[in-house]
Amino acid sequence: MKDLVKAFRQGVGIENPLTVLMIGLCAVLAVSTQLQNAVFMGIAVTFVATMSSVLVSLFRKLIPNEVRIPVFIVVIASFVTIVDLVMKAFVPGIYQVLGIWIPLIVVNCMILGRAEAFAYHNRLLLSAADGLGMGVGYWLVMVLLATIRELFGTGKLMWFETTLVSLPAGYAPPSILLLFPGAFLVFGFMIAGSRWLNERSAARAEARACRR
Repeated sequence: MKDLVKAFRQGVGIENPLTVLMIGLCAVLAVSTQLQNAVFMGIAVTFVATMSSVLVSLFRKLIPNEVRIPVFIVVIASFVTIVDLVMKAFVPGIYQVLGIWIPLIVVNCMILGRAEAFAYHNRLLLSAADGLGMGVGYWLVMVLLATIRELFGTGKLMWFETTLVSLPAGYAPPSILLLFPGAFLVFGFMIAGSRWLNERSAARAEARACRR
C-alpha cells in the first residue's frame, strides 16, 4: 500500500510531469486560457495515462521488446479514440474548442514516457497508481494555470455560462496573460513555487529520518 501511495504522490509532486519533468507542455499552454477547457483536457489526459499504464503493465510480458513502442502508441491511441468520441457526444462545445489537442494526446510525451519507463517494468496496481498520479499532477497544474490566466487575464472566472468569480469593476485585465508570453511567465512562477515546495518537503523528510 505504501508503494502505491508513493507512486501516486511522486506524480503529483516530486516528479510532476509539468513543473518538474516539463513534458507535454504544448497542449497545456495552448488550452489553459479557460478553466473549463483545462478541466476537461486534464480529465482526458488522466484517463488515457491511467488506462494506458494499466494495459501496458497487464500485457508487458507478452509484448516483444522490439515492437514495444508501436504497441504503446496503439494502446494510447485506442484510449484517445474513446475520449474523443465520448467528448464529441456529451460535451460538443468543449470538444470543438479543444479541437486538435484531443487527438494529439496520442503523442503526449508524458503518457508514452511513463508506459516505457514505468508501466512496462512494474506490476499492475503500481503502474495504475503511477499513471493516475501523473495524470492528476498534470491536471492540477493545468487547472491552476488556467485559473490564474483566465481570472487575471479577463477579470472573471467562468464555468460555461456561469460567472464563478469576478474582479472589481475598476480592474484592467492585462491581455498578455491570455497569450503565450503570459502563459510562460505564469508557468515560470509555478515552477519556482513547485521547486520550493519539493525542497521543503524533502527537508522535512530528512529531518524526520534523522530524528529516528
